[in-house]
Amino acid sequence: MPLKLSNFKLNIVFFFFISLMPIVGQTIKKGDLGIIPLPNKIVFGDQNAEIELLKIYIGETEKSSFYTHLFSGIPKIKVVDRKEANVFYAFKPSLGNENYILNIEKDDIRIEAGSNVGLQYALISLVQMVQHHGFPLPIVTIEDSPKFRYRGMHLDVARHFFSTSDVKKYLDYMAYYKYNNFHWHLTDDQGWRIEIKKYPKLQEVGAYRKETLIGHYGDQPHKFDGIKYGGFYTQEEVKEIFDYATARNINVIPEIEMPGHALAALSAYPELGCEEKVYEAATKWGVFEDVFCPNEKTFTFLEDVIDEVITLFPSKYIHIGGDECPKDAWKKSEFCQKLIRKNKLKDEHELQSYFITRMEKYVNSKGKQIIGWDEILEGGLAPNATVMSWRGIEGGLEAARQNHDVIMTPGSHCYFDHYQSEGSDEPIAIGGYTSVEKVYHWEPIPTELEESKRKYIIGGQANVWTEYIHKFKDVEYMAFARGIAMSEALWSKEKKYADFVPRYEIHNDYWKNKGVNIANHVYELKPKISAGEGKGVSVRFDIPNGSNIVYTTDKDQKPVATKEKIKITTSDTYSFAALKGEKMGQPKSIIFDLHKATNARLTLESNPSPKYPGNGPSSIVNGVIGSDKKYGGSEWLGFSGTDCNGVIDFGQVTEINSIDLRFFKVEGQWIYLPKKVEIFTSEDGVNYMSKYATTTINSDTKICKMSIDLKGIKSQFLKFNFTNFGMIPEGAQGAGHKAWLFVDEVVVR
Repeated sequence: MPLKLSNFKLNIVFFFFISLMPIVGQTIKKGDLGIIPLPNKIVFGDQNAEIELLKIYIGETEKSSFYTHLFSGIPKIKVVDRKEANVFYAFKPSLGNENYILNIEKDDIRIEAGSNVGLQYALISLVQMVQHHGFPLPIVTIEDSPKFRYRGMHLDVARHFFSTSDVKKYLDYMAYYKYNNFHWHLTDDQGWRIEIKKYPKLQEVGAYRKETLIGHYGDQPHKFDGIKYGGFYTQEEVKEIFDYATARNINVIPEIEMPGHALAALSAYPELGCEEKVYEAATKWGVFEDVFCPNEKTFTFLEDVIDEVITLFPSKYIHIGGDECPKDAWKKSEFCQKLIRKNKLKDEHELQSYFITRMEKYVNSKGKQIIGWDEILEGGLAPNATVMSWRGIEGGLEAARQNHDVIMTPGSHCYFDHYQSEGSDEPIAIGGYTSVEKVYHWEPIPTELEESKRKYIIGGQANVWTEYIHKFKDVEYMAFARGIAMSEALWSKEKKYADFVPRYEIHNDYWKNKGVNIANHVYELKPKISAGEGKGVSVRFDIPNGSNIVYTTDKDQKPVATKEKIKITTSDTYSFAALKGEKMGQPKSIIFDLHKATNARLTLESNPSPKYPGNGPSSIVNGVIGSDKKYGGSEWLGFSGTDCNGVIDFGQVTEINSIDLRFFKVEGQWIYLPKKVEIFTSEDGVNYMSKYATTTINSDTKICKMSIDLKGIKSQFLKFNFTNFGMIPEGAQGAGHKAWLFVDEVVVR
C-alpha cells in the first residue's frame, strides 16, 4: 500500500509546527540574497537600505535589448535618465572582463565593472535580489568573478528541431545564470539544420528524414511513426540568433560534424561518401558507418561550408565534432587505403587525425580555432585544437598534459539527456542517472591533474542531446533544473549544497510561475541501502537541512519520523517521504525482499565503474530489485570492459537451493549480456568446486533473467563469475569500444 499523505499528514503537522516559526534576529547569510550562481565575496552592513524603487540609468553605449527583457515585468525597477537614477555604474578595466563590484548603500547602488560583460552580470545579480530576496535590500558589498572562463550549455537541434523563438528562450535562460557560451549542434546523421547557399540540397534534402523512431532505441523490434520530419535555419535566422546571443554576451559555437555523423549531408550529396549508393538521413539514433570520404571533393565541400559558416559566426571557435567515426567504410575503400600508404599513416585512426588536422589548418587560415570531441586525440591531436572531454575525464587529462585547452563535459555529470529522477513516471530518456545534486557537486578540474597543467581546463559544459526530447517544453524539463546547479558549479569558488537548496527552490518556483516546464526533484529521496552489516539492511537518506524522513510499511501504516538510518529486518513494502515543515516530497516506495545473501558478506574482485556504482557493491545483495527500464540509479552496477566476479560468505555452512540473476541488455547503448556465467561453492573459501557454467545467455528483452537450481547444496562460500562481453565487434554500435556489463540483484534462496 503506498504512503497516503492525506491520512497521516494531519497527525504529524503539529509535531513539526515548531520548524515553521521564524527565528528572531537571525543573521543574514550569503545564500539569503537569492542569487544563483552564488557570488564569491559578500560583506553585509549592519542595516538595510532605504531604497524602495530601483531607478537605473543605462548609457547609450551600454544599452541592450537584453536589459529591456531583464527588467520587464518587474515593477520595482525602472530605467531612467541619469539625473533621476539611484543605480550608477562605472567601468574599471583592471577588474577583469567578467568581474564586478556591487555596492548597495543606504540611498543608492553603485556598480564597478570590468566591462559591459561585468555590468550585465552585476545587473543580473541585482535583479535576482529584487525577484528572489525582495525589499528591503540589505546594505551589502558583493565582489564577484567566475571560477571558469568557459561556462557553456549545448543544444542539439539535429535530432529534433526547435524554432528560433525556442532558441532565444534558451539563450535568455543561459544569460540569467551567467553562462557565456552556447554550443549549437547543427548537423548530424538525422538532419542538417543550417542553410548553405552553395549547396542547396543540404536544406532541401539533408534537413529532412522520412520518419522517426518511436519509443526507446532499446525497445525491440524498432517501430517508426511514418511521418516526414525536419527543418532548418535560414542564414537570416542564424544571424538573428547570433545577434540575440551577442546582446546577452553569449558566444555562439556552431558545430558542423565531420568526418562521422554525416548521413544527412551524404543523403544530399552522396558523392562525398566512400561508396556508390543511395544514402538517407537516419531515422533512428546511434552511430552509423557511413562517413565522409577523405577525398578532394569532400574537403572542397567542407571548406566551402566553413566559409559560409564563418561569415555567420564571426567568433573564435568552430566545432568540427570528430566523435564516433567508425572506420568500416575507410577500411573497405581502396582510395582510403592508398591514401594511408601515400601519407605513411599507421592506420585509419591516423587517417582521422589527418582529416581533422587538414580541416584545422583551413579553419586556422581563416583566423578561427577548432573544438572537437575527445576522439580527435586518436591518431594524434591537431596542433591548435581545443578538446571537449565527454567520455569521462581521460581525454581531458591527456589533452591538458599536451598543453591544449580543455572543456570538461563528461557524460557522468554533464549530459542532461540522462534521467534526473529514479521515479517510474519520468519521461523517456537515453539512460543513466544525473541528479541536480550530482551536477552541483561536480568539479571540472580532476584532482589527479598536475598543478602546472590545471590552467588548461578552461571550463565546463552541459549537453542537451535531443533523441528523446521532442518539444521545447521537454528541453525545459531536462535542462533547466540541472542548468541552475551547473551554473554554480562553474562560477562559484566556494559552495555548499545545503545552502544552495533554499535558493534553488525559490528559483524553481520563479520559472514555474512563468509557465516553464521545470523539473524539481531536490526533495526526492535517494536511498543508500547497505547490506552485509548483520541481519537485514540499513537505509540512509541525504535529506535537506531541517527535514525528516517519514515512513510506513504495508503491515504498519502508523507513520514514523526519524533523521537516523533505518534498519530493515523483514521483507515488506516501505513507503518513505521527506518532510520539511508542511512541505512534503514525493513519496518513494521500496519493496524489500530479503534473502540469504542479504545477511552475508560480499566481496567483489573489482569495483563497478564510477559512472554506475549504484550504492556500492552491496547493491546486488540488498534485497531490492533494480528498474526494468533504467540501468542508472542505485541498484544496477555497471562494469565497463571488466568482469563482475565476487564471493558471498554466509558466515557458516548454509543450504543453497537456488540463485536468481538479472542482467541488462541494450546493445545499441553498448550494454551486452555476459559472455559467460559461472557459479562455484566452497567450504573453506580456498578450494572451490564448479556447480554451474554456461555461455548460452540470451534475451529478447532488456532484462535477462536467469534461475539456477543448486538443489539444496550446503556451503559457506558462494563464488560467481560474470564475464564481460569484451570489445564491441565491427558493424555494431560502439564498434571497437569496451562493452558494458550491468548486474542487478544476486538472489540466493
